[in-house]
Amino acid sequence: MKAIGYKENLPIEDVKSLQDIEIDTPKAIGKDILVEIKAISVNPADYKVRAGMPVEGDDWKIIGWDATGIVKEVGDDVTLFNVGDEVWYAGDFTRQGSYAQYQVVDERIVGKKPSSLSYAEAAALPLTSLTAWEMLFDRLEVANDDASKSILVIGAAGGVGSILVQLAKKLTKLNIIGTASREETTDWLKELGADSVINHKNKLSEEFEKYKLPAPDYIVSLNATEQHADEIVKVIKPQGKFGFIDDPKSFNVMPFKGKAVSTHIELMFTRSMFQTEDMIEQHNILNEVSKLIDNGTIKTTLGENIGTINAEHMRKAHAFLETGKAKGKIVLEGFQD
Repeated sequence: MKAIGYKENLPIEDVKSLQDIEIDTPKAIGKDILVEIKAISVNPADYKVRAGMPVEGDDWKIIGWDATGIVKEVGDDVTLFNVGDEVWYAGDFTRQGSYAQYQVVDERIVGKKPSSLSYAEAAALPLTSLTAWEMLFDRLEVANDDASKSILVIGAAGGVGSILVQLAKKLTKLNIIGTASREETTDWLKELGADSVINHKNKLSEEFEKYKLPAPDYIVSLNATEQHADEIVKVIKPQGKFGFIDDPKSFNVMPFKGKAVSTHIELMFTRSMFQTEDMIEQHNILNEVSKLIDNGTIKTTLGENIGTINAEHMRKAHAFLETGKAKGKIVLEGFQD
């Protein structure tokens, strides 16, 4: 089968950083299903792994953690899916990824693809939906019945933020404050449901004062957490909850002690990496998000479809994502014969 892989951690400008390859098609056993991939999207995790995770031995490393496709084969222990089902998922950090024509994935982290979306539109959503849902409801334990509370989402116009804002708007009564720095992304957030949008290039405390915004009960930082840490401490409400998903080089929780702020880290891969007892919750979340899409409650966050799945297009996608200027998700669709 065709795939895109690497053997060395190289800058994306190097053609060897991601290469078109041919490898054997895997087989589905146990709880695994074999999926023929129709479309994929690119996440920050992709370029971070490509640039920093060495390959063991002489094998090719295939990354990618967002996919939609059709079930072609099921393992002996599979009970949730049948051959021919249309599915979507974000995969497992410890296994080969979705930059391939076929992929094996555990059925417990796979959901039913929204029937109202194309493969490309759906591919934009699995990883970000899982991350946003787990952050809101599993980590921060946001309730849906308190209209007096507010949430600040830093870096809200990206992939995770675009779905998190929608989930918060549709499934809770929170006042939603997003951050963006460009007119284009500000308009995007307002369209998705943000009640206020402030500029994260300015000091958050000054923006809150400027717009007379209430201290947020919840803060979610989706990027540049290290840069905003001091300002987060200033603006968050005493006894609030703070969560982040990025990888700050250093992070000190002690400044939060005075306000008794609880700190939470979200990693979507935890359930699959450790085969947790509640691993099937990702199946349930994806199915719930699929229903929300099909009934019109939320919409795809696809930003740009840059063409067929090949190394050249993938390098282009990584390069753009590394600029930090993406709005929504970058998607690739289909392998050329």
